[in-house]
Amino acid sequence: MIVPMKKVTLLTSQQHRDATLIQLRKLGVLHIQDVKPPVSEDIQLLENKLDNVERALQIIPANGPSDRQISESQAMEIIEQALALHRQREGLRRELAELSEINAWFDRWGQISYRSIQQLREKGIFVRLYVGDKSFLKRLPRDKIVHIEEVDGQVHLALFSQTPDDKLDLKEEPIPSMEPDLVKAQIGSLEQEIRQIEGQLNQLASGRAALHAYRQDLLKRLELNRVKHGMGEDAGIAYLQGFCPEDVIGEIQKAAEKEGWGYIIADPDDPAEVPTVIRNPKWIRIIEPLFKFMGTLPGYHEQDVSLVFLVFFSVFYALIVGDAGYGLIFLLATFLFDRKIRSSSREFVRLMYLVSFVTILWGTVTGTWFGSEKIAQLPFLKMFVIEPINSFNPKSTDVIMQLTFLIGAIHLSIGHLLSAAKKSPSLPALADLGWILVLWGVYFVANNIVLGKALSKATLPLIIAGASIVLLFANFQKNFIKGMLITLGNLPLSIISSFSDIVSYIRLFAVGLATVIVATSFNEMAIGSGINSVVSGIIAAIILLLGHAINLILCGMSILVHGVRLNMLEFSGHVGVQWTGKPYRPFKE
Repeated sequence: MIVPMKKVTLLTSQQHRDATLIQLRKLGVLHIQDVKPPVSEDIQLLENKLDNVERALQIIPANGPSDRQISESQAMEIIEQALALHRQREGLRRELAELSEINAWFDRWGQISYRSIQQLREKGIFVRLYVGDKSFLKRLPRDKIVHIEEVDGQVHLALFSQTPDDKLDLKEEPIPSMEPDLVKAQIGSLEQEIRQIEGQLNQLASGRAALHAYRQDLLKRLELNRVKHGMGEDAGIAYLQGFCPEDVIGEIQKAAEKEGWGYIIADPDDPAEVPTVIRNPKWIRIIEPLFKFMGTLPGYHEQDVSLVFLVFFSVFYALIVGDAGYGLIFLLATFLFDRKIRSSSREFVRLMYLVSFVTILWGTVTGTWFGSEKIAQLPFLKMFVIEPINSFNPKSTDVIMQLTFLIGAIHLSIGHLLSAAKKSPSLPALADLGWILVLWGVYFVANNIVLGKALSKATLPLIIAGASIVLLFANFQKNFIKGMLITLGNLPLSIISSFSDIVSYIRLFAVGLATVIVATSFNEMAIGSGINSVVSGIIAAIILLLGHAINLILCGMSILVHGVRLNMLEFSGHVGVQWTGKPYRPFKE
């Protein structure tokens, strides 16, 4: 659930401002909102230092021991040294790139001495170099002395003449004003200098841990200064504002009374400014790693859909993967990951255990084990298969598609129930109940249009009744007719959109079917014609390993593209969640 928040204004004297901020940071419960833009020379200086330390950490290699303890002045010396070495190395690399380009020119044209070219020029012999295609040779003047050589489908031409004005109608290749031996010598020298610089940077690696600690210290000092210079000031009083969870507001009151701060506690006047704090039981919190990965958070004024998201994401995951064998692989991988990295996110591990078990369950009842019908026909496994949804039963297609429509109708109906609960006891809440009737009406329409099922007699009454309720209450206001006209303008398109939303759940069937087909195809490629030798056995094993590995990767991509989308877009659109939340970041040590 989304925790109720309070808006807090704290007042203190300007002379006690720093001490107040130190105590407030120790308290660590108030999410600060700037009263004015935080601007100062201290902030600029700290930002510059932070930028330099982050650049230094990118430059200094992360190899070797990194446990040396250093002071701030030593940290700044390391940073300055790293930045200076980096600038020097980049300059040398630019020189090296230029010389390498010249050296490549000599590789293309040969070891042409610029000194020799100048000596020929002094004796009245002028040399010009050109590059062109073979077609130019037909137009080459016969009175010119030209040496021709073909290189990589092009012709290199050297024109020899006794006048500087004699030229060919081609792109001229300028001759480098350096000797080939000198270029190679300078390249070697630059490479040695770069290696020396990289050796010096490697020596600085022992201070990386200390630089990370220095960076954290800078971040804390920067945050403190931003809060300090973002406070308001008036007649010797400094004040700040922020948001705090309602259940810990007593801690701020106790601290204020102890320290002599003035305070005002009120309900937030603008929900868009309030950060979102979500607290759920442990078994629901396992969905939070997915939210963090997506970077999504419901707004303070929106609904917490964690439970619904968790339940239906697990179902979507199972239908998309659709294979009990793959579910076992995910389960084993999760177990090994959990054993190897104990400090990993427990919520993520528990989520993977859940979706793996649900996938195994779905694959078991649909008789899908690594895309092999023979495995599912084993006596122990066959007893669990539900024949109407058996993946290898040609008649199961319509049943599973209808099941996905049913899942969609239930999913979206829950969304409108949550929306109605949020709006109640107002009359617009009834509009969401009307939309539920519309959804079930278009569910029957989807079955009729897509699957050819007979249209239920309840279809038209459901749509008419639902649309009428929506028309009456969606924009309920004093001017009753005006509200109805506003709703009527979008109602037809909204009903069509509801139909397309339910039909979009068919992607669960389509992607799950694709998983089975791909797995079956690789099985057929590997062992369809039998294994009659060691070589054919090895080839079959390689095909099976690579084929199913590719299928697993495709499953992972499909889960993110389709499984998450149905929750983030279709469902969230019906429940009214736009994921506009701001994370709660309390000012703390």
